[in-house]
Amino acid sequence: MIISRLAGLHRLILAATLACTAVGVQAAGRDVEGVEAPEWSDEPPALARLLETGHRAEVARQPGVAAAHFCAAARDGSVEGQYRLGRLYLLGRGVARDGQVANTLLSIAAQRGHEKAQSLVEPLAAAEKLPDCLVSGKAPEVMLAIDNGEAVPHEVVERFIRALPADKRRHAQMVQKLAPRFSVDPRLALAIVRTESNFDAAARSPKNALGLMQLIPDTAERFGVRDALDPEQNVRGGLAYLRWLLQHFKGDVALAAAAYNAGEGNVARYRGVPPFAETQEYVRRVMAFYRAPRHPETMRG
Repeated sequence: MIISRLAGLHRLILAATLACTAVGVQAAGRDVEGVEAPEWSDEPPALARLLETGHRAEVARQPGVAAAHFCAAARDGSVEGQYRLGRLYLLGRGVARDGQVANTLLSIAAQRGHEKAQSLVEPLAAAEKLPDCLVSGKAPEVMLAIDNGEAVPHEVVERFIRALPADKRRHAQMVQKLAPRFSVDPRLALAIVRTESNFDAAARSPKNALGLMQLIPDTAERFGVRDALDPEQNVRGGLAYLRWLLQHFKGDVALAAAAYNAGEGNVARYRGVPPFAETQEYVRRVMAFYRAPRHPETMRG
């Protein structure tokens, strides 16, 4: 059956991944040739960088460079990398066209829940076949992307916002509009709001944190917020606090994020990100979304 065959494929690529170590939402679009930006996800920034650089290479009509980056991401377990590399083999872009390799990669991505890959898999295709770059670890001879510390690309964020439900999209666009007025990078503001409330203006935590930026009563009062459930008041108060934290911690995004979650007193007490599981996961998610370790000194409105 196809399920058992896909399970075997999953074991095959896992073995290949381990061997090479020793030596999101699916892509959108109406046809197989779409090159929409990768999903804004919380996977490790290094993998996201590979996918984003591969995407930019595709847009720039450098499919060989794109294939190398997608292969590197696929080798480290990225389902989006597996899908995008499989699509290149299906089209013969940057690599020799090979339907068997394409179907193997797409089957693996499909088994892992990638809906676009599921629509392209040929269930009765021949036995599985992995590309050399996954089996041997030898990718095409191009310079692969390194984590250069830049923030998430704007086109990735825009894709994310377009895909939101209408009410959440309005809130995200409001955050984008207001953030520069508080000298905050809109991408970092969006990362904070996504982690705090997932753009739910009515969100309320067990600790009575309210709204889009989950303001507790003390913080709301501190920054002049009268109604923490009013979306714009909430965002303005949260951005004022976030800007204060960024200034206080000299642009260190991880410390500012940790303080937003656990309070600046705890960050000072532990001289870094506090050893609280919730805070550490919070910082991990914000850093995965925003990517840059430091915030720009100034942001223009």
